[in-house]
Amino acid sequence: QVQVVESGGGLVQPGGSLRLSCAASGTSGSIVSISIMGWYRQAPGKQRELVATHTSGGTTNYADSVKGRFTISRDNAKNTVYLQMNSLKPEDTAVYYCKLDRVVVTPTYHNYDYWGQGTQVTVSS
Repeated sequence: QVQVVESGGGLVQPGGSLRLSCAASGTSGSIVSISIMGWYRQAPGKQRELVATHTSGGTTNYADSVKGRFTISRDNAKNTVYLQMNSLKPEDTAVYYCKLDRVVVTPTYHNYDYWGQGTQVTVSS
């Protein structure tokens, strides 16, 4: 019902920057609203953890480990969420997933949660 496409991952040196994007589009209808758009990450051998979230009302939330370095933003007209990552560290290496909570779509106006397919971010010299 909704296609979620992530992009922007890659290999970067410590101290570098990357910008991730996650765009949602309806496959059998249109997206009416998305309550929360967020980013999570999972490093090898570790559990998936929250990185940042952005509500439709504009409230943002960050993991302590990324505060001051990462910025989440969203473009509601494009149903897209971004994660600007600066001052990257080797410990930021992980697969990054976007998550969309309570996506309302036509024609049912039901809401569903969706995960992106993940994009690899590797921070290494």
